[in-house]
Amino acid sequence: MKKFIIAACAVFLCLFVANYAYYHLGIYIDLHPDQEVTTFMKTDADTIYMERDGQYEPFEIRGVNLGVGIPGEWATDYAIDKQTYLRWFGWIQEMGANTIRVYTILHDDFYNAFYEYNTGRVQQGLEPLWLIHGVWVNDYTQNSHRDAYDDDFLQTLLDDCRTVVDILHGKKSLSLGYGLGSGSYRKDVSPWVIGYILGVEWEDVTVAYTNEKYPERASYSGTYMYTTADATPFEAMLCQVGDKIIEYETERYKQQRLVAFSNWPTTDPFLYPAAITNFFMKCAQVDVEHIKTTDAFLSGHFASYHVYPYYPDYMNYVLNPVEIQDTDPLWDDEQNNMTIYHSNGVSYKTALSGNEQEDYYDSTGRVNTYYAYLKMLNRHHTIPVVISEYGVSTGRGMAQRDINTNRNQGHMSEQEQGEAIISCYEDIMAAGSAGSCVFTWQDEWFKRTWNTMHAVDLDKTPYWSDYQTNEQYFGLLSFDPGETESICYVDGDVSEWGEDDIVLSQSGGSLSMKYDEKFIYFYAEQAGYDPETDTLYIPIDTTPKSGSTYCENYGITFDRPCDFVIRINGRDNSRVVVQERYEVMRAMFMHETEDEDAYLDVPDPDSPAFRYIDLMLQTATPLLTGNWQASSEVYETGKLLYGNANPEDASFNSLADFCFTENGVEIRIPWQLLNFGNPSEMMIHDDYYEHYGVEFISIDEMYVGVALEGASQGRIRMASFPLEGWGKEVTSHERLKQSYYMLKEYWAAS
Repeated sequence: MKKFIIAACAVFLCLFVANYAYYHLGIYIDLHPDQEVTTFMKTDADTIYMERDGQYEPFEIRGVNLGVGIPGEWATDYAIDKQTYLRWFGWIQEMGANTIRVYTILHDDFYNAFYEYNTGRVQQGLEPLWLIHGVWVNDYTQNSHRDAYDDDFLQTLLDDCRTVVDILHGKKSLSLGYGLGSGSYRKDVSPWVIGYILGVEWEDVTVAYTNEKYPERASYSGTYMYTTADATPFEAMLCQVGDKIIEYETERYKQQRLVAFSNWPTTDPFLYPAAITNFFMKCAQVDVEHIKTTDAFLSGHFASYHVYPYYPDYMNYVLNPVEIQDTDPLWDDEQNNMTIYHSNGVSYKTALSGNEQEDYYDSTGRVNTYYAYLKMLNRHHTIPVVISEYGVSTGRGMAQRDINTNRNQGHMSEQEQGEAIISCYEDIMAAGSAGSCVFTWQDEWFKRTWNTMHAVDLDKTPYWSDYQTNEQYFGLLSFDPGETESICYVDGDVSEWGEDDIVLSQSGGSLSMKYDEKFIYFYAEQAGYDPETDTLYIPIDTTPKSGSTYCENYGITFDRPCDFVIRINGRDNSRVVVQERYEVMRAMFMHETEDEDAYLDVPDPDSPAFRYIDLMLQTATPLLTGNWQASSEVYETGKLLYGNANPEDASFNSLADFCFTENGVEIRIPWQLLNFGNPSEMMIHDDYYEHYGVEFISIDEMYVGVALEGASQGRIRMASFPLEGWGKEVTSHERLKQSYYMLKEYWAAS
């Protein structure tokens, strides 16, 4: 018995060691070295092919990017469960997409769901959902002192490539603590994986730093990929990574699939005039034309780009190019002209063969520089081009404009989002691309945007829906507050308002309020209110540090110092204004907007001046005008839009801020517009001029009032509205946006 126990323990130990070596360390013995290597994907100059019934047929990647965020969770929590994935896969395929793209290693629930979903589809004789898998490089590594040949960069990237391959073949286990998904990956999903996109939107400074540091490493020659004589050290690094992921999957699993390297306009392969290069500090190019494949690579590679119609913003102004030298002025008295050059020195005008004037016009006859740029990419490359990210945001805030086609980064309704996605898709395919992936499937509350991130607590973003931060709203799927429905819909129907919601009652009317994770809602009821002729004011006091009892703009007074005033003045001229001491734009961006120091002449805490609420835009204004003192453009985000905000209504407008009722008006105001930086804990902006920027203080109440213009006797009376945060206990429910159904209808017809 003793010997048996020892033998059993030895066997168990051997099995444990073997299991750990195989699933955790990736150690294996090739038992079939002579087995034929297979692939079901191939490429030629401009087309991707998929094998079906022994024949290779053209395959258009019609995809959608899938993120990892849900309300109340960070991306790195990987909190999406299997049932949610299964539900989403069905919706995605019903929409008409055939492919999903993920950026990094997810929790095993994703792969288990993907296996179950596709197994069921195949058993029913239905088309499966295909997958493009990414290999991520984290932001810290990219934005640190590390170059691309640092072990934390290159070796980690190589290790993650092998891990991804093992996961997709169901041969891996990952523990918590690596910043990636974790679990036991035992489902072989490789039959439905068409390829890999390696890397991220490269930081140009990392590319340039690598190229400068390692001039001797500008070449690589592998079994499956090699560089040309024109390659840079960074491109040689990419070539090595691509070669190694092909090598690993070929040797261990006897399979090959498509490979691409991520890219975007910041590191596109083109050279621009000096004025553009200098202003935007464009310092590097990445050109996958310098990476070639050998005959041993049976599949193929493609060029992957993230391209949006509003970025880079200088592309808005590439009109009617003329032959100019880099030393020529970028602007003249009549028209702003520029020429873009390929890295080989061939001008954009030459590259756009045919009538260069027509190259800037799409099939509708409008100037469309997005379309022109896409054609430039496709004409540059000798391999298929896939636009692996494109889209627009339904967030209320905006960060960039597309001045030619109005496909902006933010402040787009769900209907406008649908129209923009469809028109972008048409541009992408008309330009000759082999496929595309919409960005993105679901809204993600945790995200940030450059022009609002100063105003919020970045450690608490998953716990509220910040409608001013456009990056949170690129999805086709919305997460609306409330378990099954929102507590209020601004639609003119006041049935959801009750006695308990009344904050202030006075002769002739009342003011009611409520709030959720996205909005503060107001219902002002006034007897005899005529929205066509009457002007209504709602003063708001949030901070104890500043505010005025008098608003000189409108000639009204309050019984408390106020920080904001909501002015409802008809459908087209309503807005929120802020007391100038509490204007975050002034405190943070006055140098960019007015070329002055905000902290030299500070507004008084009780200043009676109220200002429009603006947001910064990223534009190429100085390049166009030659006025380097006005380096930035702003737009008024405090202006309120009239409409019906109920998604169940036929006239639904997702951007609507207010709607008239029979005897008053319903209003919804996003938290950040009132300088809340974290409403989940009721944190607002402190006095900017005490801290030289944005810091936070907590409040447990705000004061509000209501009055019609000319009807108030003296000061407008104000009452307390209690506030209590919800911490991390968020509520939300899924809702497919209008854009989803529009894209579904379009793809079904095409």
